[in-house]
Amino acid sequence: MIDANDGGVDLTLDAGRTWHAPALPISQCYHVSADAATPYRVVANMQDLGTARGPSHSLDSTGIGLRDWHAVGGGETGHAVADPSDPEVVYAGEYGGILTRYDHRTRQARNITVNQINPSGIDPARMKYRFQWTAPLVVSAHDPKTVYHAANVVFRTRDAGQTWEKVSGDLSRNDKQKQQWSGGPITGDNTGVEVYGTVFALAESPKQKGLLWAGTDDGRIHLSKDDAKTWTDVTANVPNLPDWGTVCCVEPSPHDAGTAFLVVRNYRMDDYRPYLWKTTDHGATWAAVTDGLDPKVHLHAVREDPKKKGFLYLGTERGVMLSPDAGKTWRSLQLNLPTVPVHDLVVKNDDLVVGTHGRSIWILDDLTVVREGGGKAPEEAVRLYSVRPATRWSVGWAGPTASFTRRAAAANPDAGAAVWFSLGAAAKGEVTVEVLDAAGKRVALAKGKVRGKDEPVDKDDDDDDDEPPKRTVKAERGLNRFVWDLTHDGATTIPGAKVDMGSAGTRVPVAPGKYSLKLTAGGKTLTQPVEVRADPRHGPAGPPAAAFAEQEKLGLRVRDDITALSGTVARLRAVKRQLDLRKDLLKDRDDAKDLLKQSEALGKALDEVEGKLHNPKAKISYDIFAARGGAMLYSQLAWLLSNLTDADGAPTRAQLELADELGRELAALTARFGALVAGDVARLNAAARALGVPDLYVPPVPKR
Repeated sequence: MIDANDGGVDLTLDAGRTWHAPALPISQCYHVSADAATPYRVVANMQDLGTARGPSHSLDSTGIGLRDWHAVGGGETGHAVADPSDPEVVYAGEYGGILTRYDHRTRQARNITVNQINPSGIDPARMKYRFQWTAPLVVSAHDPKTVYHAANVVFRTRDAGQTWEKVSGDLSRNDKQKQQWSGGPITGDNTGVEVYGTVFALAESPKQKGLLWAGTDDGRIHLSKDDAKTWTDVTANVPNLPDWGTVCCVEPSPHDAGTAFLVVRNYRMDDYRPYLWKTTDHGATWAAVTDGLDPKVHLHAVREDPKKKGFLYLGTERGVMLSPDAGKTWRSLQLNLPTVPVHDLVVKNDDLVVGTHGRSIWILDDLTVVREGGGKAPEEAVRLYSVRPATRWSVGWAGPTASFTRRAAAANPDAGAAVWFSLGAAAKGEVTVEVLDAAGKRVALAKGKVRGKDEPVDKDDDDDDDEPPKRTVKAERGLNRFVWDLTHDGATTIPGAKVDMGSAGTRVPVAPGKYSLKLTAGGKTLTQPVEVRADPRHGPAGPPAAAFAEQEKLGLRVRDDITALSGTVARLRAVKRQLDLRKDLLKDRDDAKDLLKQSEALGKALDEVEGKLHNPKAKISYDIFAARGGAMLYSQLAWLLSNLTDADGAPTRAQLELADELGRELAALTARFGALVAGDVARLNAAARALGVPDLYVPPVPKR
């Protein structure tokens, strides 16, 4: 059996003797916020589950798992907002006016409720203050010590909840007929949802300190311009405002103090129309901005992009909408988001965080294309969008228990610099993406071909498990995305060769700094700057710029040694293949016996060199452990390269010394092969010409 409830589902496989609640992403989030940590963390109140905070990026390879989330006080309803100056402190609400101040350093949530009375079962009309189910909570962006909490009146604290002051009168209609005991006829239901005549939405202007907006669940809107000393009722100025509509969101513009957006929902009165207005004169006049919205879908929240004036994101009963022109026109921003009520949104840096009522929390990573394209198809045949700065995160391993604790893990954002580009309908041919350093030297190269929507993607048949996947650009007509992983191109490796530890194909991370990205497609070449930043968790005492440069320099040196070694093996094997072929062709010629004898000696000498360059007889990695002589030069270089790049910081003395030692060994073996080419191969070629047999061809040294 399956039991569905407002906290999720419960399953029983034994007729109810035991039950199991699986971890499903179906939480009902009332509101969401994002703190000032780096990476930022998302905070929410979830029906029946309580508060939770989790990372936008877990910084480990297994994704964002359940163990990355923790409670932050408060309860299942309301708001949870971190102190912008100290993200370890979170203010969180709960029904009944409960409010806590959580400090993650101690993991204690201190009760700082304005009115400490237990309101359960009490008629709202008898309450001193009426706090509704999701009572508004605002932490001032201008002064983090200033916190507002609202019942039917607005309260303020400036000492972390030790004391509160009432800074408004009753802002609701205060209709006592709608404040009576509710429920029946069998049982009552007075838990807080039923409390009516309250402030439902509260906001402070991010542009002007002390400019406050308040909206109630019974259809009133107030404004204070003087830090809550006086309040002005602007309700009558809103055209076609439903009498008993719930003011569920007031969004003060982050660009202009006089501008705000107002969302009202009236579905409880069987009215499912969208209600959204805009004011540019502190509420003196309002204009509806709902043209183009579905007339049968009500709204929950609106946010203006802090980085782009007039750019609006709208949470509706069926998803997310976008307006690039302050509400004059609207288009869908649904993408892969399920059709679900979106109760809250927050624009955090370059991301859009969405809180849904039934499908948990979603993040739209990287708003670059949305901001620059306005949600429209580009007119250019080829367009390259701006590339936002990328952080060189040090992503770790979650440990041996990760497979058990992260079965329900969500994906982290893609690691690296996201490159967005679009191709017109006539686009065809090859597409390349190049990354260049400050000196113009190529760091990375990726290639692809334009294909139609139904054309199959070319498959990479190279199954070499020690070589990183080739950089490819998947290019279609329309919008495309390529992610540069902030590394140099990897070494050329020996096909099929095994290593016991590390990887010869490990890519070397680039040092933080300025780079440029070049897109070539459709006969055009476009460029954008790319900034790579260091992991901010290092702090002031972290690796200096010189350390990153030293790490990169030695890493590239070892990478190039692996490429040189692989090139020598490829040249050596080319000679050996010719020797084997010639042996088969000349085996019946009596006059070639001496030539074949010399060829056999050369083959053994080449085998000896190759056996020191790598472990050619190894079929699996364990063969290297079991072999006499152990890991040869190729495995030694692979292990060193992996160690050099597994964490940020300058190479150790031991790593520098080993790199020098391995470099000398490589030079000696390369010289040994060169001597065989100059001596034995040359003599064999002279003998072969006397018999009318073609020379052995030695491929040139590959270019790096």
